[in-house]
Amino acid sequence: MNKNIDIFNLFFSLQQEQLKVLPEYKRYLYKNINFALTQRAIGIIGSRGTGKTTLMLQVINDNYKGTDKAIYISVDNPYFEANPLYEFAEHFFKYGGKLLCIDEVHKYRNWSNQIKAIYDGLPDLKLIFSGSSILQIAKQKGDLSRRALIYGLGGLSFREYLNLAYKFSFEIYTIDEILNNRISIAFEITQAVAGKDLKILPLFSEYLEYGYYPFILEGKDFYRQKLTGILNHILEVDMPFASSISPRQISKLKKLLYLIAKSVPFVPDITELARSTDISRPTIYDYLEKLKDAKVLLLLQKTGRGYETLSKPDKLYLENTNIMGALSLSPEIGAIRETFFANQIINAYSLNKSNIEFPLYELIAIPKNGDFIINGKWTFEIGGRNKKEKQISEVKDSYVLMDGIETGHGKKIPLWLFGFLY
Repeated sequence: MNKNIDIFNLFFSLQQEQLKVLPEYKRYLYKNINFALTQRAIGIIGSRGTGKTTLMLQVINDNYKGTDKAIYISVDNPYFEANPLYEFAEHFFKYGGKLLCIDEVHKYRNWSNQIKAIYDGLPDLKLIFSGSSILQIAKQKGDLSRRALIYGLGGLSFREYLNLAYKFSFEIYTIDEILNNRISIAFEITQAVAGKDLKILPLFSEYLEYGYYPFILEGKDFYRQKLTGILNHILEVDMPFASSISPRQISKLKKLLYLIAKSVPFVPDITELARSTDISRPTIYDYLEKLKDAKVLLLLQKTGRGYETLSKPDKLYLENTNIMGALSLSPEIGAIRETFFANQIINAYSLNKSNIEFPLYELIAIPKNGDFIINGKWTFEIGGRNKKEKQISEVKDSYVLMDGIETGHGKKIPLWLFGFLY
């Protein structure tokens, strides 16, 4: 018993230190998680560095502050190398615990079975668990879907970046609201920005380079270095741990990513990639899918190809524009614009909804005319301020998204405005 009290005291002490430096700003998912506390089990998946740990600690701080009824643990703590997770949860529950928050859960052996055992064996204990490796969480999701609400947490939207870094309070707009009220919404936002002696276009450029991960608040000086560290951890630790990739293949995986990063948006020549990396064609497809699940790549296909061809993408992008800057000193501006749009659309539609497997090929695809088609309905052509409507002039429900303009007119809409979808 004393041993249990000692370990609880240790974790409570660590938790208190983290709560002291907890940021006030809350990610877009916080309201959903806090609201869902009536649910007995909640899972949060997402890339490293997006704020999953912070979100769990904020839930504890706002709902159990000053009590010992909620505890945060990370299972990469050496304690859990020798002690069963279920046993810890059971003792915490017997001591009056109400909420157990488990971080890095994918690093615990047989973690899915442990979560199910805790859920089934301790019916009055609520759980929030998170995992940085989307590979492993996604693989187990089906087994947990009857017990847990599973949410995804993406990186910062442009809206969140403005709110977090510059203390604005901008609200979310749906794509319908943006398309139907684009001029008035853009005017309202640019006026609010001008009220702080700022301009929207330099802020947008700043976001594209540095604004996707919340650790930007720690400063720009080491931002790319931290992001490179995250990418290396995904490739060197998460992917070998959570899949069948041998550590000896990591150098080939890195070469594959480098070759893609040099040319995005990349129309894959699988035969050439296989030759250049000394990876077989079937393994190339497998690695691309795993890099997509790990939130390193976006894999898109042309319209009309359907689910059966998802493993053979028509176009590859890096997952966000900040990764582009970390892997290339001079990413191409057209690729940056397209990556931003695809990233914000995918995050808005598929990451902030619980237990929804949104079919990516139905959400966003590459049309015959234009750059992207969304929900099979809206077609978008993306370019700079001099971009013409010629390519999509005959296409119904089509728009030109232009970089370098504050407000648009007609079918021309500022590209930055699609950073307000989540």
